[in-house]
Amino acid sequence: MARHLVTSALPYINGIKHLGNMVGSMLPADVYSRYLRRRGHDVLYICATDEHGTPAELAAKERGLPVDEFCAQAHDVQKAVYDGFALSFDYFGRSSSSQNAEITQHFARRLHENGYIEERAIRQVYSPADERFLPDRYVEGTCPHCGYDRARGDQCENCTRVLDPTDLIAPRSAISGSTDLEVRETKHLFLLQSKLQGQVEAWIDEVSAEWPHLASSIARKWLTEGLHDRAITRDLDWGVPVPADTWPELAAEGKVFYVWFDAPVEYIGATKEWADAAAPGETRDWRSWWYGPEGATDVTYTQFMAKDNVPFHTVMFPATELGVREPWKKVDYVKAFNWLTYYGGKFSTSQKRGVFTDQALELLPADYWRYFLIANAPESDDSAFTWEHFTATVNKDLADTLGNFVNRVLSFSRKRFGDLVPQGAEAGEAETRLGEEVASLLAEYETHMDTLQFRKAAQALRALWSAGNSYLETKAPWLEIKTDPEAAALTLRTAMNLIHLYAVVSEPFIPTTSAAMRAAFALESDTARWVSPAQARSLDAVPAGTAFTVPPVLFAKITDEDMESYRERFGGQD
Repeated sequence: MARHLVTSALPYINGIKHLGNMVGSMLPADVYSRYLRRRGHDVLYICATDEHGTPAELAAKERGLPVDEFCAQAHDVQKAVYDGFALSFDYFGRSSSSQNAEITQHFARRLHENGYIEERAIRQVYSPADERFLPDRYVEGTCPHCGYDRARGDQCENCTRVLDPTDLIAPRSAISGSTDLEVRETKHLFLLQSKLQGQVEAWIDEVSAEWPHLASSIARKWLTEGLHDRAITRDLDWGVPVPADTWPELAAEGKVFYVWFDAPVEYIGATKEWADAAAPGETRDWRSWWYGPEGATDVTYTQFMAKDNVPFHTVMFPATELGVREPWKKVDYVKAFNWLTYYGGKFSTSQKRGVFTDQALELLPADYWRYFLIANAPESDDSAFTWEHFTATVNKDLADTLGNFVNRVLSFSRKRFGDLVPQGAEAGEAETRLGEEVASLLAEYETHMDTLQFRKAAQALRALWSAGNSYLETKAPWLEIKTDPEAAALTLRTAMNLIHLYAVVSEPFIPTTSAAMRAAFALESDTARWVSPAQARSLDAVPAGTAFTVPPVLFAKITDEDMESYRERFGGQD
């Protein structure tokens, strides 16, 4: 049994996320975590809401709420959606926690002691209309690199280039919209990334050989361009305070750490939250997952994120960890994703374009979305969500290939042989061939899951489902029953074993449906443990005489009328 730490990029507190956010981090992390658990590994899947920074303050202001109250409510709303998607977090924390503040401040002190933080006077955008300095995200304007006219002062979401507010063309205040902006002097803390470049490069060379090209290429692009010293504090009311014992003047001025300094620390902070939330008598050792001498050297750490988050996780936060000069666990594998688009364009709340996660669950159960999104994950390139593609995938793969197989096998067997799995004849040549095919496909599925190739894993899983249909069509028990009931019973018993196998190995993708398939069989010791290819070959996990029930329809087909109504409601192709 290996120990696996899994984290997905922290969803920002401001607003419900769309399907692209779900498939770009949290959902594949959940699929992988579920797979590892089924294989018998010790897994800790950690995530949290990212609650500091400008958008949280602006959103709270719009709602007329104190920012801490707004964040508490928004955290609960997001968590409810993720529960609806059956995301199996071991803990879903909050970056505004006291645990994150404690560890963030510890990191800052250590970086300062080691000569990697420096206080500098800088010139920063000030808005007389708002009577305040404007942190990065409070400044909007045109990106000087790609011309996008709604770039933020910290990053252009169109071309993903990191920016400073003073880089923007025609800047304006995100609070008031005022273009009457000044540049005034103020003091901030800077992380001296330039002094850490060589160490980050050496670390990247050591660990990134097996990373996806998307992740490694982004990291190396940043290193090639050179790491720059970056301000890690902001003039905000909401954030992790600069510790007064180290920087008394800045603390007195109310400086807080930049959200991108404290947010990655929350992976550690949320793990401490998890440990502190242990029930009486339960022991949870958070440091054994993160601190080398206390056990973390045995941990494999995998991060999931969309491509815009890659620089922060592969360069900036590793630089922080290296500069701390303590044996904190660094990521072993970064699984990065491209964008999921909506008919080739961006999801947009304001333009009512695209499906957001809460709306998705109002339309259809989570397993419909989970399967489609992972089967079409934007791994090697951007991929587009369309209602036509979604409908075709649900109807063909889920309703016809899997759902119809389960229903027809169990319904026909109950009608002809009653509510117990029939005995039938001994397995023959067809069953041997099927066993070999199933073992081969399952081994292929495992290989793709082990290497985090989700689209290929979905193809192998779909092929497993198809193998059962091909076997059923070849054997045709509805014809066998007329001349050889024992042969028909064998076919149905074999098909029922396939259903149970599907229930176990499909669980990472469609956990609710898998539970329903497992529950169809009254097995005394059904622990849902993983089935190895060698075990799967025999197809005998469900013995004759086992009681079974016929579950309700697993997947309802989406009609043309449904599809058209979805297109009309959420926007379709322009």
